[in-house]
Amino acid sequence: MNKFKKNSKNLTSCTFLSLILILISFSSCIFVSAKVGPLLREKEPMEETTVSGEGRDKVLLIDISGVIADIDDSSFAELFLKESMVASVKEQLEKAKDDKKIKAIILRINSPGGTVTASDIIYNEINKFKEKNKVKVIACMMDLATSGGYFIAMAANKVIAHPTTITGSIGVIFENFNVEGLFDKIGIKDASIKSGDKKDIGSPFRKITKEEKEILQKLNNNLYNRFIEVVAKGRKELNLEEIKKLADGRIFSAEQALKEKLIDKIGYLEDAIETAKKETDIKEARVIMYKRPGTYKNNIYSKLPAPQSINFNLLNLGGEKGVSSYLMPRFMYLWMPGQ
Repeated sequence: MNKFKKNSKNLTSCTFLSLILILISFSSCIFVSAKVGPLLREKEPMEETTVSGEGRDKVLLIDISGVIADIDDSSFAELFLKESMVASVKEQLEKAKDDKKIKAIILRINSPGGTVTASDIIYNEINKFKEKNKVKVIACMMDLATSGGYFIAMAANKVIAHPTTITGSIGVIFENFNVEGLFDKIGIKDASIKSGDKKDIGSPFRKITKEEKEILQKLNNNLYNRFIEVVAKGRKELNLEEIKKLADGRIFSAEQALKEKLIDKIGYLEDAIETAKKETDIKEARVIMYKRPGTYKNNIYSKLPAPQSINFNLLNLGGEKGVSSYLMPRFMYLWMPGQ
């Protein structure tokens, strides 16, 4: 009888693990999903809207909101699309470059960070625009401006944080998962054929060797040094040694960040607007945003809403964070504990 119970328990365990694997394999097909958001397959050009103020001169407000990435998120055969942040920022800067009335840009940042490359591209695009068009850039941090969000803020002439902002998390993380133990229990083995023993470095199906860990750590260090260099350019009040002491991945409150000279001021979005006008020696200015036709923006806190999802996807393995997203190794400027 005890033997029967033991075998039954093992069978149930194996059946459960097998079911998980089947769901993983077919989750991209077995789901019911509905998204409500802008239809962007035939994307219309952005148009200008005034959200605050008056006058001839303009201050452009650009959103850096959510996880920073250079990919589109789509569903329903790509009918509904949440567009790439990199592409959106680039399009706004392209639209603004010929408008001589734009005297300043405010980056409204509410982001935990994102991929290394996407963060670096946006930082570079803002810097190029600032230098070529001789405009001032003010970063205004909202809830979060950590890691890649802080990286982008370093393109600004002044950095302002809300009293409740969390910022910092300066550093790099290499996201990697190991499912070798799970697959061993199910009886699945990796049968990949490689041209070299390091071709699958970072594979989730086996442990990282000591030599591979050293290789990845060197890459991580290079990307970390890039982050330090960017902070040094943006925070001239700090020397390299002071920055490195703060750049161990820790997060800071607005008050702590001000004390450590990581930001210039604590204030609100209205204060960022006043700072932008002061920095450009203008008394009056219209705060403008660029939007897609059909979206509504009527004040400085308005933003393009991301598509709202209603997912009945089994185990939520085929949505925005599908299996491939979780298992794909990648370097990130990101603070998102327990993601």
